[in-house]
Amino acid sequence: MVEGNTFECVLRAWDAHERELLAFLILRAPDRHAAEDLLQEVFLKAMRQGKGFCLLGNQKAWLFEVARNALIDAARLAKPHAELSGELTETLAAPPASERGPVDELDVCVERNLPALDAEDRHIIEVCDLQGQTVRAYAEANQLTLAAAKSRLLRARKRLRHSLVVNCQVRFDDTGQVCCHTPRPPA
Repeated sequence: MVEGNTFECVLRAWDAHERELLAFLILRAPDRHAAEDLLQEVFLKAMRQGKGFCLLGNQKAWLFEVARNALIDAARLAKPHAELSGELTETLAAPPASERGPVDELDVCVERNLPALDAEDRHIIEVCDLQGQTVRAYAEANQLTLAAAKSRLLRARKRLRHSLVVNCQVRFDDTGQVCCHTPRPPA
């Protein structure tokens, strides 16, 4: 579980550099909405680093490097791609279960714990995290400010995370990454 100090460490760095990161992304992204979406990705990556982020010597440099990489990835995805043949697509479709990482194997636990959240938490996680809607679009659709929507999503993710730790015995390594879990059978 991410300790309070780790969470606060990431938030302090985020508060100190969020505006600069957004300005950096706005200058390079196709539009402001794309820049804001990329900014959210950078924030999520910082949160996933957990203790590892707090131990970095230059958190600002790390954030800007992740932002630059996010821009590059977005540009690559925007390029047109040729369709793969059916046989090759089937071969590449999904890795064998034995090659799935610990985080990927949490899907069953998430499916079991998501319905246990209150309706508001469940809705924002389903819409933003599972269906891929931007936080900005969620905020507009639900008559919320962007800040309120971001805060709501962050709190919902925290509650889901706590539920996964308790119900699936999720454990984290020294860098804050999911290392393993032991799902409890459904009650």
